[in-house]
Amino acid sequence: MSAQDHSRDERLQIMLSAEELVVLDDFRFKARMPSRAAAVRELLKRGLSAEGFPAVFGGKSADYGVTASPSDGNGNGKSKADGK
Repeated sequence: MSAQDHSRDERLQIMLSAEELVVLDDFRFKARMPSRAAAVRELLKRGLSAEGFPAVFGGKSADYGVTASPSDGNGNGKSKADGK
């Protein structure tokens, strides 16, 4: 899967308490996330980044991924080899 391919092929199912869901929704609306899934991905990015793992922060729904592009480290999909 390339850095430009924003399809999500894997499903991760989690169970939340009613209180956890309220907190997630509060974060989602305050941060203007397009969906609960985007909010969870954003929280994963923030947690991973806080622990020193590479993460990229985005603005569009498709940009709410968790990992940076391995080609250049900033998630824009440009590799040094192909210049794209």
